[in-house]
Amino acid sequence: MTALPVKPLIPPEQAFLFVEEVRNRLTLISLDSREYFETIHAASEKGLTGGRIYDALLLRCATKSKARHIYTWNLKHFEAIAPDLSGKIRTP
Repeated sequence: MTALPVKPLIPPEQAFLFVEEVRNRLTLISLDSREYFETIHAASEKGLTGGRIYDALLLRCATKSKARHIYTWNLKHFEAIAPDLSGKIRTP
């Protein structure tokens, strides 16, 4: 968030408050080492780089949690990474 192309920039203290608020309102999902490794391996086989690796990890968490909906402003990347989840992926 602190590197988003917005003016004014989001200071680190404000970004932390936002993350804290998310933690208070939602259930956090984490991957174990096997799930993390499998996701990174699958992403590398697809040729994913940069932020798309992070997107793949987020999608794996959504799958693990059995999310009904997956919200993102980056529909194109998410749907390309996980076409099988395209019916769940939408903008906020």
